[in-house]
Amino acid sequence: MTDDQNRPLRYRRILLKLSGEALMGSQPYAIDEDVLITYAAEVRQAVEAGAEVAIVIGGGNIFRGMQHATKGMTRAHADYMGMLATMINAMALQDAFEQNGMQTRLLSSIKMEEIAEPFIRRRAIRHLEKGRVVIFGAGTGNPYFTTDTAAALRALEIDAEVLLKGTRVDGIYSADPEKDPAAEHYPILHGSEAIERNLRVMDMTAFTLCKESALPIIVFNMNEPGMLLRIVRGETVGTLVHWDEKKTEAPAEVAPA
Repeated sequence: MTDDQNRPLRYRRILLKLSGEALMGSQPYAIDEDVLITYAAEVRQAVEAGAEVAIVIGGGNIFRGMQHATKGMTRAHADYMGMLATMINAMALQDAFEQNGMQTRLLSSIKMEEIAEPFIRRRAIRHLEKGRVVIFGAGTGNPYFTTDTAAALRALEIDAEVLLKGTRVDGIYSADPEKDPAAEHYPILHGSEAIERNLRVMDMTAFTLCKESALPIIVFNMNEPGMLLRIVRGETVGTLVHWDEKKTEAPAEVAPA
């Protein structure tokens, strides 16, 4: 094992939130195989470094609640359809990870015994301790809650040290950097500052859960190779959202052993 592989980790157990739209890649809808292969390689790097990885995936590439609902459809019905969409994405991730040599477990908030285990907190933690990548599907299992909220909830339930939100840009900006080249990048933000500036890191329910438990959030570009590994090793990547009134700078990088 090389010195680089022996580097200590800043975050041993992480919850990675991925959007369903991220899986589309260059496709107009559904799932891009190249994205699955890329994400599998990124997660494997983190696992081989010693990180315990859990994932929550959205379903917006297939069906997004009321946004895709037919006329007259109730919110609850549309949200349940969205939960099923997340399971399709979760199964795709599971297959891609296993083809890349990782052990996985898919846990669902809705009973689907033929394809997934039911979510049981202690079982999920045990899978992580055994080095398995745990994928959480079906959101919280309840309508009216987003997969952002599911990510925050599961992160707290499994005692994750950080919630990582993988996006298409390298952190949080004052405006959409894809539309405004002058948008300011924030390397570190206090949670209350993000709320005051209406930066919409996550929905307010998810944000409140993180705030109440002081769970840090890191927003980063999941499509940039090596970013996930750099984060678990403690490098300054993306934007750190924290709840410490005394913290004004990004955390120092963890030095090699």
